[in-house]
Amino acid sequence: MLSINEQTSSIYNWTLQLSQSMGLSDQAAQVSTVSILLISLLFLLFVVDYLLRFFFSSMLLKFVRKANNQWGNYLSDNKILTNLTRVILTAVSQQLIPVIFSGFPSFNTLLNKILSVLILFFLYKLFNSLFKTGRDVLRTSKAFANKPVDSYLQVVQIFLIFILITLTVSIFTGSSPWSFLVSLGAASAVLMLVFKDTILGFVASIQVSANDSVRVGDWIEMSKYGVDGDILEINLNNVRVQNFDKTIVTIPTYTLLSDSFKNYRGMQETGGRRLKRAINVKISTIRYLEDVDLFELKKISLLKSFIEERENQIREYNSKNNFNTDVKVNGRRMTNIGLFRKYITFFSEKNPDINQEMTLMVRQLPPTSKGLPLELYMFTNGTNWAFYEDTLSDIFDHLFAAIHYFDLQVFEEPSSDDLRSLIASKVSADE
Repeated sequence: MLSINEQTSSIYNWTLQLSQSMGLSDQAAQVSTVSILLISLLFLLFVVDYLLRFFFSSMLLKFVRKANNQWGNYLSDNKILTNLTRVILTAVSQQLIPVIFSGFPSFNTLLNKILSVLILFFLYKLFNSLFKTGRDVLRTSKAFANKPVDSYLQVVQIFLIFILITLTVSIFTGSSPWSFLVSLGAASAVLMLVFKDTILGFVASIQVSANDSVRVGDWIEMSKYGVDGDILEINLNNVRVQNFDKTIVTIPTYTLLSDSFKNYRGMQETGGRRLKRAINVKISTIRYLEDVDLFELKKISLLKSFIEERENQIREYNSKNNFNTDVKVNGRRMTNIGLFRKYITFFSEKNPDINQEMTLMVRQLPPTSKGLPLELYMFTNGTNWAFYEDTLSDIFDHLFAAIHYFDLQVFEEPSSDDLRSLIASKVSADE
């Protein structure tokens, strides 16, 4: 049985003799031989390509799609079968190229090296497509739906590229891959500097994933970088965020470790968004309430039972301690600010848009030069931004209108009293 080299020489010699028998010179016969063999190779590759496409596309893909899953679509979208076909065609070419250029040994050797590198490149593309398909499949799983799968893929891609470069250098230089790696170790400091961001991003991706600090789809806020929106993608080098104004912001992945940020995922998972806003009440309008005031305020349904109960408690307390109630500061007495605070509490407890299972309170903050802040601290019954703003506006629309029933005023700068005093003094001066 003839060896491959002997078969190669016999095919080339037979074609060369056929060309020479046609009366061609030696140089023309060699050109004719190479041309005939190249055309034959191209025809053979065309036939092999057609058969492979027929088998893979018509048989394998149809089988996968009949299984009622997305694998067929993922295989097609990531061009796995196309890359597999290229690997096979390149391998066939590598075996047949020596037949065509057996008369040109040096050129034949160069072509063999180039085809070997092409096979490695198409193998890299094939494995890359396989890992992309795995990524797409993982994204459909609930366990990996919010994980930075792209970061994992990029780490694998870097590893594959490193292997590809190592083997390519080894093929062209004829040296062992290990000798290349040893020489590469000397340049590790330079590589660390060049790939600093990639290395930092790789470490950050692992820690972000392990700590579950952010996921794709999370709403994060980083004022330093102008970030306030939903995460679209987390990959090895950067994080893409779509702000609520529809702008896209890209930040390095390692900033999720080096800088602080606010993640609203906890708020979204609890189902309530915090409402924390104050009304600044003008301190000069705060006063004790008279009986006639209480009589009018009892007409407010939310306060009637509370006022009646509170009146009995105050009457009993003052009587027990023998306070002279003719002087208002003696004993206990209801104030308009106190009843207004209770009214806000009762109003919030009856509001269906306020979450009753979470913290709900109305509190006074330390007084300032802008009045006495009366703060509402509670959570809405939903996390949608539009719903939150609508609920907040409805509550404060009502409270700004209701505050006048308690003979209170919202602090204004300058206040209406200041304006009236200024106008009065101006008129007096003119007179």
